Amino acid sequence: MCGRYVSPDDAAIEREFNLVRTEWHFPASYNVAPTHKVPVVRVIDGERRLARLHWGLIPFWAKGVAPKYSTINATVEKLQDAATWRGPWKRGQRCIMPALGFFEWQVQADGKTKQPYYITLNDQEIFGLAGLWDSSPGADGVTVESCTIVTMPANKLMREIHNVKQRMPAILAKEDRDTWLSGTPDDAFHVIRQYPDTHMLATPVSKRVNTPKNNDAELIAPIQVA
Repeated sequence: MCGRYVSPDDAAIEREFNLVRTEWHFPASYNVAPTHKVPVVRVIDGERRLARLHWGLIPFWAKGVAPKYSTINATVEKLQDAATWRGPWKRGQRCIMPALGFFEWQVQADGKTKQPYYITLNDQEIFGLAGLWDSSPGADGVTVESCTIVTMPANKLMREIHNVKQRMPAILAKEDRDTWLSGTPDDAFHVIRQYPDTHMLATPVSKRVNTPKNNDAELIAPIQVA
């Protein structure tokens, strides 16, 4: 799964994803957590646009109310047929969630202690996590827009870090961004691939990241572990 990540500021996202200046202005966040409003890039009327959506997908049919089960991650194995994901998938409601890195927790030898790691890429300073979005009109007339990160079986490095569930987010190669956003469902599905672990770096970081209210650059500073 992917439950925490670091997002760039609005100007960096606009430069990286070739967006025109938008109404959204926000700083980088060092501890993006579920239910936060998060930046996403999507295509509307043939143009890439930046939006801020609720992280945790609320399906169209849910009447604006978040499901009781977790929807922060959509497993690639169920994208095309699970009730929560098949609607946005068939409607082509794919998006990119820009990231500087993400956090994952490694269960230690005692089976209880968890050490957080910060994972970055050596070939993309700002990268895109494959996502889906949906809009759900509520009974009060307010439409909630929300998103989810696609996850998949982990590569070798991430199996060692996320050593219980052995999952990882679907990270897009730079050349696959257009296909993910605007391609056919079949073409988009085929760009979901394990990112090469040779292009990923995992460093242990402070357990301060465990608390969502902590949000500062020290969260991604490497630490020494025994």
